[in-house]
Amino acid sequence: MGSPTYQQRRGQIANYFDRTAADAWSRMTSDAPLGRIRSTVRAGRTRMRETLLGWLPADLTGRRVLDAGCGTGTVAVELARRGAEVIAVDLSPTLIELAHERMPADLGPGRIEFLVGDLLDPSYGRFDHVLAMDSLIHYQAEDALRVIGGLAARTDGSMVLTFAPRTALLALMHMVGRIFPKGDRAPAIEPIAEPTLRNLIAADESLAGWQVARTERVISGFYTSQAIELLPK
Repeated sequence: MGSPTYQQRRGQIANYFDRTAADAWSRMTSDAPLGRIRSTVRAGRTRMRETLLGWLPADLTGRRVLDAGCGTGTVAVELARRGAEVIAVDLSPTLIELAHERMPADLGPGRIEFLVGDLLDPSYGRFDHVLAMDSLIHYQAEDALRVIGGLAARTDGSMVLTFAPRTALLALMHMVGRIFPKGDRAPAIEPIAEPTLRNLIAADESLAGWQVARTERVISGFYTSQAIELLPK
């Protein structure tokens, strides 16, 4: 599933979030107190989550939604409360275990199936909507585009995704990240300029039936990410 570079990076991401960053990510996605820097990241992620959810219908009753890279399940819970049948997938068994532990009893009309796996697994079936928050930012542009194309082939409605926009701050953070010991480094973020991504999407045959709709950038301290909505033509 995917190119050799996709498989290699997939393994690095799984290892990082399942081992190196598991405790930090557990705190980040909870109400636990955080330091100044991580507080800005939490605030940014909250704004981004609200943005992506705001681009999906308020009523998702009877619709299948893929939460691609679900982490500890915060987005999946909100989707289920809107009535969706949610397939929530993540590479990290540790994060999926946390998602199970944190899943509230009051999901409302929807349901969630948490799964450890690859978001491109065809066994998950078709979807009405796909949401992928900060799931593709560690992949090279060509691999990220293949993932988007693979998801598009199984999606009947909208796809709301994020990418890392090419900015001076992200370039600096990428450089600083190389200072840390190799075993402690997060998988590198792969920034891409918005015009470049738009051109790649427009030129990709697997996305010929899709068009870019809304985009919105969220900047909060050390968090920078950009949302993009893809709709069928």
